[in-house]
Amino acid sequence: MSELLIEIFSEEMPAKLQSEARVNLKKEFKEFLDKENIKIKNDVFTFSTPNRLILLINDLSSSIKINSAEIKGPSILAPEIALNGFINSNKITKNNLYKKKTDKGEFYFYERKAIKKKTSEILNENIPKILSKLSWKKSMKWGDKDLYWGRPLKSILAIFDKKPLDFNFYHLKSSNQTFIEKNFEEKTKKFNSYKDYKSFFKNKKIILDNEQRKIFIEQNLVKLSKKKKLEIIIDNKLLNEVTDIVEKPNIIFCEFNKKFLDLPNEINKIMMEQHQKYFPTFDNKKNLTNKFFVVADCSDEKGFVKLGNERVVDARLSDAEFFWKKNKSQSMVKQVSKLKDINYFKGLGSYFDKIQRMKKLSGIISDELLISKEKIEIASMICKVDLMSDLVGEFPELQGTLGGYFAESQGFEKDVCLAIKEHYLPIGIDSKIPKKQYSIALSITDKLDTLVGFFGINLIPTSSRDPFGIRRLAIGLLKIILENNIKLKIKDLINYSCQLYNEQSLKFDVKNIQFELSNFFKERLKYFMREKKIRQDIIEASTTIYNTDDIVKTYKKAEILNNEIKKDVGVDVISNYKRAYKIISAEGKNKNIEVTGSVDVGIFNNEHEKNLYKKIHEIKKDFASISIENDYKALLRVLASSKNEVDNFFDNVIVNDQDNVIKKNRLELLKMFCLTFDSYFNFSKIESV
Repeated sequence: MSELLIEIFSEEMPAKLQSEARVNLKKEFKEFLDKENIKIKNDVFTFSTPNRLILLINDLSSSIKINSAEIKGPSILAPEIALNGFINSNKITKNNLYKKKTDKGEFYFYERKAIKKKTSEILNENIPKILSKLSWKKSMKWGDKDLYWGRPLKSILAIFDKKPLDFNFYHLKSSNQTFIEKNFEEKTKKFNSYKDYKSFFKNKKIILDNEQRKIFIEQNLVKLSKKKKLEIIIDNKLLNEVTDIVEKPNIIFCEFNKKFLDLPNEINKIMMEQHQKYFPTFDNKKNLTNKFFVVADCSDEKGFVKLGNERVVDARLSDAEFFWKKNKSQSMVKQVSKLKDINYFKGLGSYFDKIQRMKKLSGIISDELLISKEKIEIASMICKVDLMSDLVGEFPELQGTLGGYFAESQGFEKDVCLAIKEHYLPIGIDSKIPKKQYSIALSITDKLDTLVGFFGINLIPTSSRDPFGIRRLAIGLLKIILENNIKLKIKDLINYSCQLYNEQSLKFDVKNIQFELSNFFKERLKYFMREKKIRQDIIEASTTIYNTDDIVKTYKKAEILNNEIKKDVGVDVISNYKRAYKIISAEGKNKNIEVTGSVDVGIFNNEHEKNLYKKIHEIKKDFASISIENDYKALLRVLASSKNEVDNFFDNVIVNDQDNVIKKNRLELLKMFCLTFDSYFNFSKIESV
C-alpha cells in the first residue's frame, strides 16, 4: 500500500479558517475516493498549522481497477460541439460511439472497457479539482494571480508512493519540497514520506497534528499550574483556538499588577481570554489571581516574550481601571436622558424610547410574577445606561454586566443590580439563564420589546438570513420561560407591547404581529425541542394544537412522553390510541358516515362497551382533577390505565356490526375515546413506539 501526503503552504490562516479547511478537505477527498471506488482501510487524516494545511492517506493502492461501464453522452439532437466535447473528455473517437434509445430520447453512448490505471495519474488529474471545491467564508488572492484561498497560497507539496506528483493548481506547480521556515522562504527542503516530514518538524519542535498539539498544551498548562500551586479552568473553545494559532507551543508563566484585581473579574477574564488568548489562573478558593499563562509560538530564552505580554496586560488593565473609576462615579439616573441621543434602531426610536416602553411592559410582567413594580421599573430605566460608558466601548461583551456593577457602586438594591447584569442572558442555547424573579422579568421585557419591534417593521428572519439574531433572541425568551416554569399571558404582553409602540407614533398592525410572532414562537419551540433530543413525531403531535400562552404545558407534555414512550406506560398509551384511531381513520373515508364522538348509551348491548364508556368518563374526571392537572406523568398513567378496557373491547366486540345503528354507535364510542386522548395532545401524529 502507498502513502499520499499533501501539504498546502500559505500565509498564516486564522484558527476558524483552519478548522473549516480541515473538515472540508477531508470531506472532499472522501467523496472523491468513493466516486472513484478507491478503497482505503484507514481514514483520511487532515492536520493544520497556521501556515500548513496537511492531508495524509497511508494505505492507497498504487493502481486502481476501473470496471467496464456504459457511459451516456449527449442527445443525438445536441449540437456538434457538445458531441466533440464528450469525445475529447473521454479520450475516444467517433467510431467508439453508438446510439441508444431511452425514456428521455435517443442518446450517444460508448462502452468503457475495464482498465487498470495508476493511482498517481488519477491523483494528478483530480487533486486540482478537489482543491478548487474548497470554499472559504473569507478568501484572499496573491498578487495578480487568479487563485482565491483562505490566505495567499505559496506552495504545494504532493507526494505519492515516495515520488512527487505532477499537477498544476492555478499558478502553482506541485513538488516534493516545502518551506521549512515560515519567516524565511529561501529555506526549503525535499521530502519523500510523511515519516521523514513529521520527524524533521518534530526536531524543530513543531507539532503537526492538531489533536497532539492540543493535548500537549492542555497537559502542560495543568502541570505548570500545579507546580505553581494554582488552579486553572481551561475553556475548551479558547484551547481549540490557541491550538490552531501556534505550531511549536511554548507555555510561559506571566503576571500582572495585583492592584488590577480590584476591577470586576469579568474585565480581567474577558481581556485575558477573549482579547489576548491567555489562560487565567485561580487560587484554591476559586478566586482570580494576577498570574496567567501565555502559549507562545516560539522559545523565550531571554524573557522578552514574557515581558512583552505582561506589558500588554498592564497597559490594557490600566486603561480599564481609569474608565472604571470614571464611569462608576457618573450618576446612572442623571444619564438616562442622554439615551435620547443614541439611536436604538431605524424605525424603532432611540434607546430612551425603548426604556420607556420597557418600564411600562415590565410593570405588567411584575404583576404576573408577583414582584415589586417599583424595583423592576427602576431596573428597566437604567439598564441601558452603561452603553454610554467608555468601559463598554472597550469591552462591548460586558454590556449589562458592567451596568450592574455601576448600579452596585451607586447603592441600588441587589435585585435591581443583578437584573441589570443578567438582562441580556441567555446569549446561546447552552448559556446560563436568569433564575431570580427580577432578572427574569427584565430579560423577558427586553427581549419581547425587541421581538415586537422588529416584527412591527417587518424585519422577520427568512429561511437563510437572520442578521439581527432574532431567532437567538426568541430561543432565549423561550428558554427563560421553560426552564423557570413560568406561566405568562404572552398574547396579552404582545398586544400591550404593540400598544406602547403605537403610543410613540410607531403604528403597528397588532393582529398581524400577533399572528406572525405566534407562528415564530411555535417554530422556535420546535427547534428547542429538537435540541433537547425530543422525537420529531412527538414534537409534531404536541404542537398541532398550539397556544402561545401554553408554551410550558406544550413542552412539558412532549418532554414527559419522550421520556416515557419506550416504557410500559408509553407503550400502553400509544397502542390503546392507535387501535381505536386506525378504525376511525378507515371509516372516515366513508362519506356516508359522520362520526363526532356523540354516544347513545341506550344502544349498548354488551358489558365491554359499557366498561369502555365508563373508563372514558373516569379519564375525563381525572384530567379535570386539580391535583394532577399539571402532573403530565400522572396524566399519561391515567391514559395507559385504559389498556384492559380497550383490549377487552376489541377482543369481544365487532365494531363493523351488521346493524348500521350499532356500528355507528361503536364508532362514536371509539371517536369519544380518541378525543379524550386528544386532551393530552394529538396522538395521531405519533408514528410508533
